Amino acid sequence: MKRSLVLVVLAGLLMFPAAAFSQDNRISDLEALIMQEDYKKAGNMARGHLKTKLTTADALQVQYYAGLSALRLGDYGDAYDVFREIVGERPGVDLHEKASIGMIDALYMQGYYENALKEAMSLMSRHPRSEMMSLIYLKAARSNLKLARWTRAKELLQRILKEYPQSFESVVARQLLDEKQYFTVQVGAFTEQSRAEHLVKELIQRKEYAYIVENKAPDGKVFYRVRVGEMTALKDAQALESKLSGFGYPTRIYP
Repeated sequence: MKRSLVLVVLAGLLMFPAAAFSQDNRISDLEALIMQEDYKKAGNMARGHLKTKLTTADALQVQYYAGLSALRLGDYGDAYDVFREIVGERPGVDLHEKASIGMIDALYMQGYYENALKEAMSLMSRHPRSEMMSLIYLKAARSNLKLARWTRAKELLQRILKEYPQSFESVVARQLLDEKQYFTVQVGAFTEQSRAEHLVKELIQRKEYAYIVENKAPDGKVFYRVRVGEMTALKDAQALESKLSGFGYPTRIYP
C-alpha cells in the first residue's frame, strides 16, 4: 500500500471501530487486484462486498471496480449497466467522470461508436474543466475515426497535442494523426523486421494485401506493424477482421 494509505489505516485502528477498518481494507484489496489485473477475482470480490453493509460512498466505489472488472473481462453489456447505474446515483465528480468514461469504453467496444461519441461529448459539456479532458478528447477522437469523420477526429487529436502536450494521450494522438484516412486490419507488431516480413509473406500466400507500417515510439524503439487492406468502409474492415481472426491471427482495426 502507498504510504498515505498506510497512515489512514493506522489512524483507523486508533480512532474507529473494527467495522470501519474492515471496509477500508476491502477497498484497498480490490484496488490491489485491479492493479494486478486479476479482474475475475476482483469482480467476484466486489460482488461479494456489495452484499454486505457498506456506506453509500464505499458501495459506489466497490460497484465501480465491479464494472471495471467486467469491462476488462469483455463483459461490455454488464459493464455499461454498472457504470450507468453509478452515474445515475450522482456520485462525486471524480467517480462520475470515471464511470462515464467506463460507459464510453463499454459502448465503443460493442461497436456503438455513435453512442460512445454522444456520451463523450456530453461528458465534456458536464465537466468542461475535467482533469481527464485529454482522455475524453481521445475517446471522442477514436469514435470519430471509426465513424470515418476524419476532420473532426483530427481536430480533437490536435487539441490534445496543443493543450496537453505532456500527457500520455498526446503520444497516442501523434500516432493516430499519422494514420491514413482509411481502415485497415493489423495482425501483428514486431521489433524485429524479419518477423514482420515473414508474416507478410505468409499473408500474401493467402492472397491478402499485406504490408508493413514502420513506427517509432517516443523512446526511439522501432515497431514493424503488419497490416492488411485499405478500406473506406468500416463494415468492410470488420468483415476482413473476422476472416483473419478465423485464421488465428490477433486482429485489430485501425485507426
